[in-house]
Amino acid sequence: MLMSQSAQVVVLGAGPGGYTAAFLAAGHGLSTILVDAESQPGGVCLHRGCIPSKALLHVAKLLLDTRDAEPMGVRFGPPVVDLERLRGWKNGVVERLTRGLGEQCRRRGVSFIQGRGGFLDDHTLLVTRANGEEERISFQHCILATGSRPAGIPGLDLSLPGILDSTQALALSDIPRTLLVVGGGNIGLELGTVYAALGSAVSVVEMSDGLLPGADRDLVKPVVQRLARLFASVQTSTRVTAIRAEEGGLRVVLQSGDLCTEQWAERLLIATGRQPNGQSLGLEAVGIPLERGFIPVGPDKRTVVPHILAIGDLIGGPLLAHKAAHDARVAVATLLGHAPTGQRVIPAVTYTDPELAMAGLTETAARQQGIPVRTVRFPWAASGRAHTLERTEGLTKWVVDPASERILGVGIVGVQAGELLAQGVQAIEQGMTIRAVAGAVYPHPTLSETLLESAEVYSGESVHYYAPRRERSGD
Repeated sequence: MLMSQSAQVVVLGAGPGGYTAAFLAAGHGLSTILVDAESQPGGVCLHRGCIPSKALLHVAKLLLDTRDAEPMGVRFGPPVVDLERLRGWKNGVVERLTRGLGEQCRRRGVSFIQGRGGFLDDHTLLVTRANGEEERISFQHCILATGSRPAGIPGLDLSLPGILDSTQALALSDIPRTLLVVGGGNIGLELGTVYAALGSAVSVVEMSDGLLPGADRDLVKPVVQRLARLFASVQTSTRVTAIRAEEGGLRVVLQSGDLCTEQWAERLLIATGRQPNGQSLGLEAVGIPLERGFIPVGPDKRTVVPHILAIGDLIGGPLLAHKAAHDARVAVATLLGHAPTGQRVIPAVTYTDPELAMAGLTETAARQQGIPVRTVRFPWAASGRAHTLERTEGLTKWVVDPASERILGVGIVGVQAGELLAQGVQAIEQGMTIRAVAGAVYPHPTLSETLLESAEVYSGESVHYYAPRRERSGD
């Protein structure tokens, strides 16, 4: 007999967008069911994305810091990595957090179902539970939050042994002697950093003409310079055209312009981005279209079926956990009859070493769109705190409207850049001027002080960095 139940709100997908939507809906008194294929909430971010990768990046930084300590007069012996214990620690971090979210479901009155769901009609889902049982769930409103999955490379067989996606790389089954990373974006560089720190000879190939496409080149430069010392090789404007399995590894054919070369690697990591999980939801049963794989929605996150909403990676834009969580807040506000808050500034952080963090309008985008801006920069070579850390390669940058002097964007590259970015986000959101930032008092010596110093460059009043007029104006 087919089981059935009903709720005012059903949320399909329990990542940061999905569980945020479910918790907020339940908090406003709406009966809520949360459905996900995993045994606990958390989605890709928590189970096999943001959290495990950052845990491993922390270990990588510890290893790299010990190597960098010798100029300070501190010498460590070669580290010994207990891979099984490292893997267990990383999994333990994930388990604690997912278990906590499961407990949050119980406390908030959210009914959690482990299973996969698809539409039967515009008010009914068919959910197949983990044990194979099927259940009909009727709803007044549905929020789709099923996220995304690793993208492949069209035309290539990626099922060969030794080829990894980001999920498999994070499982940390072993440390290969050689690893070829295909993709020079966030995922590829972060996982490449982990494996290089753990002892792999890592090579990176990127199809575009530079690493971290979309970021301003002055911010990318310190990352590239440090990774050049960490990685065995970095090749840009290069694509993979063929892969052959060989004994003990893979033979990869690379095309760069008219030059064709081959490279052997024990493992191949495909890190060419992500694609939305919209194909298996039964959208055709309710008349919801897909555009390039994404679900089109309005500012209120409604689809063409008004009581079915979609958020997060499913609807495009930056495929980031915090963007999905913000989408969830807009969606629940819509269900409650509140006006949507509109597009917010969505920050982005690449957790390499050094980190690269940015929010708002970039200098590159301003140039492409013909938007007049003034940019000011403060190099960390003039930061006392950066010198005490032996990490002076950093840079802090503001992008400013020259007419109003309002802050339009911020970019930071350096250690802990992700932790420094929030203040820049707040400045953009609140419409602060660059002179308002310069008028604040910051603690000394800190890395956060570079935000102040960069603002002081704008007015030509920086004490620690002399910038000629050309640099102050950004011309």
